Amino acid sequence: MKQDAFDVQRELPSSELDVVATNLIGFDAHYEALKNHLMMMLMPEDVDKWSERHYKKVVPLCRLIQQRHPLFLFSGDVGTGKTVTAECAANRLTREMRKEGFLLKLSTRVRGRGLHGEMSQLIQDAFENLTTQAGKKRLSFLLIDEADSIASLRSTEQMHQEEKAAVNTLTQKIDEVRQSGGRAVVFLCTNRANVIDQAIVRRSALHIEFRRPNEQECLELLAHDLDGLGLTPENLDELVSLTSGGGYHGDNGYTFSDFRLRFLPEALARAFPDEKLTFDVLKKTILSVKPSPRIE
Repeated sequence: MKQDAFDVQRELPSSELDVVATNLIGFDAHYEALKNHLMMMLMPEDVDKWSERHYKKVVPLCRLIQQRHPLFLFSGDVGTGKTVTAECAANRLTREMRKEGFLLKLSTRVRGRGLHGEMSQLIQDAFENLTTQAGKKRLSFLLIDEADSIASLRSTEQMHQEEKAAVNTLTQKIDEVRQSGGRAVVFLCTNRANVIDQAIVRRSALHIEFRRPNEQECLELLAHDLDGLGLTPENLDELVSLTSGGGYHGDNGYTFSDFRLRFLPEALARAFPDEKLTFDVLKKTILSVKPSPRIE
């Protein structure tokens, strides 16, 4: 497959992703929600062992669980941590299982140039790469970001035949991943879950909705990122009240990426290079940096 079809090809476990996970607010909660589902998917023999240990036989439920599709759907606003959570979850599970792993992140270039059959062929090539990696007896993960660009509802009138064929191919390939012997998982991330084809949605073993940070998460993020600047607990509480939902910008509070890619860098730029980054500078910055709009 052409190299540029993937934005990321990474060996796991990765120390770089370990560091990312430690700074990812809310990651531990999302990982705990995912972990057992991933383990049942990637270690089907252990599900049988669980049944033998507790019931002295393999109960029918085990076979039912093992027929699930190894597909996880993450949805939510831009900047709420879907993609990085998928990457870090794959990495942590690989490390905890003491296995070798491989992560493929499919580029949006998979849509191709509009040539007949090109998008479907690129999807086929991506899944062949996934199963090849799984065949090397290591855990393999395929991450499809902006999944709505290739998995939209086939009932949409504006959808042309090439796009419908791509959704059919994607559905077929997800079905085939079940034959990988429990060594491959697909993550689909989307900002618009409502436009994902229902055949894809029905196949997801777990659908996690990512939301903008609540007040506690805002506080945790600000306390971490602004540590050492001399802010008081009262300062942090006021910053939280301004940036979270219901604050200065109304119900549309900051996303995680709004904090770290826009608000905090802008605040630092206003103080650099001659002044300290004070509470007043931070507060004035909030008034001028608007949160990302919600995607309907």
